[in-house]
Amino acid sequence: MTTKRRLTPGMIGVGIVVEGILEPMELGHLPFKRATFEDYVGERGRKRLGDERSRDAVRETVEALFAALEPEYVVLGGGNAKRLSDLPARCRLGRNQNAFLGGFRLWVDA
Repeated sequence: MTTKRRLTPGMIGVGIVVEGILEPMELGHLPFKRATFEDYVGERGRKRLGDERSRDAVRETVEALFAALEPEYVVLGGGNAKRLSDLPARCRLGRNQNAFLGGFRLWVDA
């Protein structure tokens, strides 16, 4: 059976959906360059690096996630996602409302 995986990073928060089950992850805390992914692709990174270098960090992060997790596609969300002038391959923009809804569903009993 082939498992389709979709990775949904909200720039810092990451979850992976495997066969319809959401698994939240804390990949933003993993080491990246001289700090963590959060320090490069979150708001701190954008303020420190500026928009262009921050976009480059997002692309590098997406490449690393594709290499490590082999997702079908990546959903980029959060307030800074709209600052991306062009999306990396196999990426799409997500709506923040959907991220919140998905987070709330984690806490609801089935």
